[in-house]
Amino acid sequence: MFTPRSRRAMLAAAAMTGAALLALTGCAGAGAGAEEAAYDPDEKVTLNFTWWGNDDRATRYQELIAAFEEEHPNITIDGTFTDFPSYWEKRKTEAAGGGLPDVFQFSDSYLREYAEPGLLLDLETVSDYIDFDAFDEGLRATGALEGTQYSLPTGYSAWAVFLNDGLIEQAGVEPYEGGTSSEEYTAWMKSVTDATGGAVFGGTDMTQRIQTFENVLRAQGKNLYTDEGELGFTEDELRDFWESGAEARDGVTVPQQRLEEIAPKSGFGGNLTASEASWSNFLGAYLGDSGAASVTLVAPPLDEPGAKDLYRQAGLQVAISADTEHPEAAALWLDFIVNSEQAGEIFGTTLGFPASETKLAGTTLEGIDKQVADYLDSVADRLGDAPPVPVVGYGSLEQTFWDLGKSIGLGALTVDDAVQQFFTEAEVILG
Repeated sequence: MFTPRSRRAMLAAAAMTGAALLALTGCAGAGAGAEEAAYDPDEKVTLNFTWWGNDDRATRYQELIAAFEEEHPNITIDGTFTDFPSYWEKRKTEAAGGGLPDVFQFSDSYLREYAEPGLLLDLETVSDYIDFDAFDEGLRATGALEGTQYSLPTGYSAWAVFLNDGLIEQAGVEPYEGGTSSEEYTAWMKSVTDATGGAVFGGTDMTQRIQTFENVLRAQGKNLYTDEGELGFTEDELRDFWESGAEARDGVTVPQQRLEEIAPKSGFGGNLTASEASWSNFLGAYLGDSGAASVTLVAPPLDEPGAKDLYRQAGLQVAISADTEHPEAAALWLDFIVNSEQAGEIFGTTLGFPASETKLAGTTLEGIDKQVADYLDSVADRLGDAPPVPVVGYGSLEQTFWDLGKSIGLGALTVDDAVQQFFTEAEVILG
């Protein structure tokens, strides 16, 4: 059996010689370009690659691209990026027109939506160029649908609360300890807002994010959606959740209008708030956006002691278009992103805690990377099984949830109207 290092060496050797030429058959998931493809290591190839993120992520990707191009001088990576909402709008347009990038940062939220119509390459068709064995079976499965592997995770994260240590110290309040009830967290946010006179707010409205609602449901033994592709909650449950944020929205959390003024930065990144909830891999981005000297991660609120509301979220993935004209070269680049030690060295935990053992081998767990690792260890007893594969259209539902939450914050919608709009939209998306 190959070790991770020897297998990577084998993959590189196969890429640089003619000994591992592939003759891919035209099966579902393998695009027109893959049908007649045979990899020529001397052919000059340009691959389009895109991702969502901020400037920090872009700088790291450019460094990784340079390392890959040095190792594969015949392959040029043309990289672009944008923010998360714009990213998926552009992919939707490309999917409709048959022009998805050769390789693109992907999310398991869109797995059914892109895999079922045959928009993603079946990675087994280029398996000689990708090290699947470096992944834990459960993490690898996050990119599979009905036995077919369509994407691979860059890493995994868990939901967390971020604290700007400097702003909290300036406010003269004790840091939030994490893992308390929602009521206690709201009280802590109020103490920050009161202490600063609103110059810095305690946090952002937690009820805007579908992930917070997901944690509430999971603490009760439920999920956002079922294995059958239906919503796992009722209108009343959603109404109760949004209404639970009314007290915080009344002068405790940062006003939505202030957030609109600094978009696409978040309140935390723009130093308007002392805390914010997001995925643990955002630590590097938050430090970059805010300029904070230090940021602490603590467990999010929990109203059901002992519940396993959190999970290893491996939603940030990489996929290949089914229509790429260069499937083998695309596979080499995908493998480099998710498996190479260089990726581990360059990205650390900023794309999630490394999901593959070969990428982890290149990651030095110190500084912010050790912080993320320590945080994941600290919430291990709250980590439960991953939810079902997201329903078709989950990405759109997630964005709808966020948009409606912001409209509630702006006073443009009542909670009742927002609930009605969400379920109307869900009915259309889920059919």
